[in-house]
Amino acid sequence: MFEHERFDTYAFEDIPLDRDIFIVSDEYMRDFEEMMHRMFEGGKYSPVGFVSDASINAINQNHADLSWFANVADRFHGIALILPRDQFVACVGSRWCDVKPRVFVRREWVEQLNLRSYSVFGLVDAIGVKEALNSGIVTRDRLLDLRGRVDDLASRQQDVSFISFADSLLLKSNWSVGNFKRGVKCSYSPEQFISLVGELNRIYKEALGLSTYAVLAQGSNEYYKEPLLHISASKNHVCLNSLGLPFSQLIEIEGAARRAIRENIHGPYELYMDEHYYHSLGFEHSYEKWNVDHFEYPVRMKATPSSYFCMGRDELVGHLKMAGDS
Repeated sequence: MFEHERFDTYAFEDIPLDRDIFIVSDEYMRDFEEMMHRMFEGGKYSPVGFVSDASINAINQNHADLSWFANVADRFHGIALILPRDQFVACVGSRWCDVKPRVFVRREWVEQLNLRSYSVFGLVDAIGVKEALNSGIVTRDRLLDLRGRVDDLASRQQDVSFISFADSLLLKSNWSVGNFKRGVKCSYSPEQFISLVGELNRIYKEALGLSTYAVLAQGSNEYYKEPLLHISASKNHVCLNSLGLPFSQLIEIEGAARRAIRENIHGPYELYMDEHYYHSLGFEHSYEKWNVDHFEYPVRMKATPSSYFCMGRDELVGHLKMAGDS
């Protein structure tokens, strides 16, 4: 296929990097080729199949790092994914008629992009715990009060899991991209977590007299089609049902931010957000979201570094479409 001289074809290793491409199911390859032949003969372009906006960020021996844009209509919602080499079929475009490259992948793989569940993760950590412990501020009664207040909040947010450990709290919520043909609705609402971490900051202040900061990330979770948590029948094994890039990013962002603060690269902030989460928020159209402090950090599960964006919660809420509801 695609032997006409006006096609540009690319091997897996040669897929163009850091530019707009389309992800398409391989079931549309023949129809696309026929449509392009008509264009080469003077016909008009016509859409073929369902295409998803994406870009390839890096290519490794067995996979490519992929940014898949699930929604660019009312928010810039990108998801960092891995495209395995064995799911790649072909990459074809045409500079002759200005048709951007299409990466054709196995039909089953591209269908799962819209059907599987994804996760938003948040890590909330108290500030100044060591000093509070040394001064006797953190007592058993105050810790029980904190736990009770978090229980109450969790009872009102049952689509989010709350995992307490030491002076930190891990938040997790599953969501779906949506698939119109299958009747699956998009359930992505990252602004919910901005409200949650604000409420948790208030709770920590009232119970312990301590402020908090939060780290936020979102993306693919390998425990898809699973509940938020697994609790064993014996009640002594709790599994977070979490494995994947965004879960790893929480720890990596926090570590990078701590180092940056120690080295005076930047000061402390209330919010540290991975770039994909930050850009997916529903900002007011007039807001210039790049004019915010952001810093690169290494990601062990990616060949290329990512960035985290830092700001105060009130400042962020003031620029979101949901600001009046927070």
